[in-house]
Amino acid sequence: MTLRTVGRIIWFVVEVTGVIFNYFFTAAFASKKNKRAARAAWLHRASRRHLRIFGCTTAVTGVIPQSGLLVSNHLSYLDILVISAITPAVFVSKSEVRNWPLFGWLASLGGTVFIERARRTHVGVVNREIESALAEGVLVVIFPEGTSSDGEAILPFRSPLLEPVASGGHPIAVSYLHYELPDGDARTEVCYWGDHVFFPHILHLLGKRAVRATVRFDEFQRTTDDRKELAIQLRDAVGKLKPGNF
Repeated sequence: MTLRTVGRIIWFVVEVTGVIFNYFFTAAFASKKNKRAARAAWLHRASRRHLRIFGCTTAVTGVIPQSGLLVSNHLSYLDILVISAITPAVFVSKSEVRNWPLFGWLASLGGTVFIERARRTHVGVVNREIESALAEGVLVVIFPEGTSSDGEAILPFRSPLLEPVASGGHPIAVSYLHYELPDGDARTEVCYWGDHVFFPHILHLLGKRAVRATVRFDEFQRTTDDRKELAIQLRDAVGKLKPGNF
């Protein structure tokens, strides 16, 4: 374990103490009406602080969405921090993320809606949460690939979580995430996929000098109310934002 890694772990501990204190004096005591937005705002502030620990800088292009649904590709546990640091949002994520050290805890406090993929009936519960957040004017972020990848290709989009926006009424935006390492290969050292194990992966990443994240946003014009066709169109729209296609 490098000196840089040890120092950043200590930095993490200090930051966690600070964000806990901040949470209980902001989001935890927000009115019921504003609680979801308050928790998203808290995660926004916490994410900006925690990205600095990784030496992560972010380049953003396109109009940053403030409300509606944001659909993005999925590469790493850093994705939530990167997007949240750009704009306050509520995230929808697989239930396994809840058990990730620190990141699961941050996501939970930030109001992330966790979907239990093994329970088909749980999709309806999650969609009602999405509808509620959209109605409150909060930006909702989903990763329709359903899992993270190395970024070489965008996996097929799953359509069930698109039901709340399939018939219109809320704006949709798309984004594409891309990572670079000046001293390594982001496909294996930032992207978290396949047989990667959380602790060894994050400890290795904490030892890297810096991480560069690029996020490209674009508006999406809906032309169908069929969620399966919408999933195909959204995947194409996200793919067009990939470096080399933009």
